[in-house]
Amino acid sequence: MTAKLDLHPATREVARLVGGISDAQLDGPTPCTETSVAGLLDHLMGLATAFRDAATKSNGPDSGQASADAANLDPGWREILPGRLDELADAWEDPDAWDGMTWAGGVEMPAEVMASVALDEVVLHGWDLARATGQRFEVDLVSAQVVLEFTAASFEPGQEAMREGIFGPVVEVPEDAPVFDRALGFSGRDPGWTPPA
Repeated sequence: MTAKLDLHPATREVARLVGGISDAQLDGPTPCTETSVAGLLDHLMGLATAFRDAATKSNGPDSGQASADAANLDPGWREILPGRLDELADAWEDPDAWDGMTWAGGVEMPAEVMASVALDEVVLHGWDLARATGQRFEVDLVSAQVVLEFTAASFEPGQEAMREGIFGPVVEVPEDAPVFDRALGFSGRDPGWTPPA
């Protein structure tokens, strides 16, 4: 089994961003093509629940995808999202979370791999949210390295189906760039992205 990950640094950073988002920014663009800030927040709300349930094994093979629809964003997102992110990280502290197989988004995989996917989702979408709303985003080195390994593996030959619908085309980033910038490039994100003027 791989070393257990601590999701708290990433979830706390994303929760911190919530306080810096104004209502006027909700319709704004994000690095996720065709997804507004409100749509991204809706996605984070759903994925926090889905990956929490994956840790507790309380969902099943028919668990649905987390939506990314601005129209579905709960009006109480400012209070709800930080709590859901805490629950997500707390759930993966249970040693039982790491055993066996689990599901999220209708996909079954080993629990320890699912934890890496959860961290990847929180970190990358946290960066998306920060960029879209003009905020600083801090990612710890351990989390950045996990995300780099996950995104780089998706670029390996034979992984095209896995990338489909998850990551865009790879953005070239210098090999000596910081770890997280390289992770962003492998995920199809430009580390220098800013909202269009």
